[in-house]
Amino acid sequence: MSSSASVCTAARRDPARVMRLARLGSLHSCRLSFARVMLRRLAGDGWRVERPTWAVDDTGAGTAIYTARGPERCYSLVAVAPGDRTARTTERRDEVACVLVDGVAAPDDVARLQAAVADGGETRLGARDLCLVRARRSTRLFETLVTSLAAGGQPELDEVERVGYALRTISVHASGKLGSADRDHLADRAEFAAPYQVEMLTLYLIRAFSVDLVDHLAARRAPRTATALGCEPRRRLGVGNATGPGLAPFFINHPLLADRWFGVREEALARVRGLERATVDARRRFHTHLGDARAHVASWSSTHPLQARKIAALDDDLARLDAHVEAHGLAERHPWDALWRWGESELSLEGQELLASLVMDPYGDLVDDLVEQMAVDERAGGRLDGRMRVGDLRALLGDVYDWALAIDFDDPDARAHLWYADAATGEARLAPRATLDPELERPCAPAYDVQALARALDQVADDVTVAEFVLRRPEQRGAVRRAQLARRHAYAEIRDNTLDADLLPLDLLRAKLAFMGATRFDPSSDRWVRVTFYQGAPLADELESADADGWIYATPPAAHA
Repeated sequence: MSSSASVCTAARRDPARVMRLARLGSLHSCRLSFARVMLRRLAGDGWRVERPTWAVDDTGAGTAIYTARGPERCYSLVAVAPGDRTARTTERRDEVACVLVDGVAAPDDVARLQAAVADGGETRLGARDLCLVRARRSTRLFETLVTSLAAGGQPELDEVERVGYALRTISVHASGKLGSADRDHLADRAEFAAPYQVEMLTLYLIRAFSVDLVDHLAARRAPRTATALGCEPRRRLGVGNATGPGLAPFFINHPLLADRWFGVREEALARVRGLERATVDARRRFHTHLGDARAHVASWSSTHPLQARKIAALDDDLARLDAHVEAHGLAERHPWDALWRWGESELSLEGQELLASLVMDPYGDLVDDLVEQMAVDERAGGRLDGRMRVGDLRALLGDVYDWALAIDFDDPDARAHLWYADAATGEARLAPRATLDPELERPCAPAYDVQALARALDQVADDVTVAEFVLRRPEQRGAVRRAQLARRHAYAEIRDNTLDADLLPLDLLRAKLAFMGATRFDPSSDRWVRVTFYQGAPLADELESADADGWIYATPPAAHA
């Protein structure tokens, strides 16, 4: 472990700087992101992916099975596609339902899943079913791929790079949803110890299905002229996803999890900054990834004005970072800390957060163990400390929530928005407050709740216990519990007003998706963002020999021209 010699962990960044919406909306995938964790597991433990079943007709209807075999267990993806002939509605004919099954999928599993997921109806999964993903063909690329291959050619690599997927997910259900296996059932399995590993394995296998489906349809359309998708365009196809406001309150609703994920990421950055020296190999890897990142950003496009400006600023940031490293090198003492301090003063938030990811990349031996700490039992944070005195609670609010108490909620702009639950799906939605009945409001505004708690505490003597207080004011119980939790968990709260007129749900979405391992954030509005997973990642038959981490910034040769 030469790269981790002489480690003296630097201080973590102040949560008051980290947990701001503008910074959260600038996060990038890093070594700790869950898609990268899964790919390292697959490659490092010698997993193999097989396709024992392919029963798909010339419209795309049918069933395919992919089995991932590891050192101790195997998992099967059962992909069920209605195709043009079997779908009851035109809008469903390009969909596919994919279920990850624990173990080898038997014929009765296939029949059961075919019936369960047919045409997108009411679905109930079984005890062996780990994840259900519904996906749809890309309207921008799928047909282009099939047409090009059927004619005997290859698709334009620039177009493949720009879109990035043949299938995009439209829903993901796991961890007990729709009857799937609960996470507690899988927590002792090494391959699923980190968060969201079931979902990440499912997406990786869907990626394999998507490119095989493109090849198959081209061959069935023109058997005499069709060719298979080449390695480079195949590698540049990931799995797409479009995420909206339903995911936006994730960190608001899961403060313990937020504290753990952000705290672990800050610990990883602090460990690298604490290194006294950078080895020759670490410097080489950093330079390589920086060059790849510059090409990656140059090929990253977005039609959303805000994201387009951020990409342009990031492109400039990386050019200046490259020039700075070239001029100053990384051979002095504490080189990463010095580089980070320079970046904090010279780079945009987007550039700073990509720099954080870049400096972690060469140090798997130093930071990868932190992944084991990212799973958290949120039930552990639910108990309220009733023995605390109201005076101590009041002091706690002034110390931990000074940012929230400073917000002027008498200003209409400070309460311009309202969070509510969609009547059909139950997912969170955001609307102008004036347009909805306030009875529909969901509690997604910790800052406002803290101020209400502070006003209630003003009516109570300091020596009253919290238990007595919440008996008198039971509606304040949740805010009290959250405040006590925030005292112990520094990264638990997003330190901004989530009702403000200037709120961008995109910032909340970006933070969650970056931890998941998404890349190429492309907002379609202020509330929806398109991303890709595994774009550029090694293919299933390359896992044994490929770099399981170096792919993240890689771009095809055309992007470097």
